[in-house]
Amino acid sequence: MMELARVLGIVALGSLLGGLARYMISGLVARMVGETFPWGTLVVNVSGAFGIGLAAAFATHPSFSHPEAWMFGVTGVLGSYTTVSSFSLQTLGLLREGQWSRAVSNVILSLLVCLAAVGVGMHVGALMVHGRLA
Repeated sequence: MMELARVLGIVALGSLLGGLARYMISGLVARMVGETFPWGTLVVNVSGAFGIGLAAAFATHPSFSHPEAWMFGVTGVLGSYTTVSSFSLQTLGLLREGQWSRAVSNVILSLLVCLAAVGVGMHVGALMVHGRLA
């Protein structure tokens, strides 16, 4: 078993990179398409869902199943990168502003597209790792 300080360092480094990536990507999307709908958060969450699907597929292959890689990539990077808290706050803000259709659209799009992204990520990852779709 790894020592606690090493584990914390691995997760902290991943979290640093994931948080920076979230900030940069969500901001870039917001500047490109505007902020009347939380597109930046949606893009981050969908791409993070795809990433965790890839990671799950890669974890099924013995040569990729390193606990450090999971701690860094999934717990650290993706845990910090994806943002359910921002999604929730932005959806509540839309509801409070009376923008019910945008709030419902955000919930439906986030749920359906993120679930699809995990599935696609797992299939792409399985193809990459095993040479066939899962």
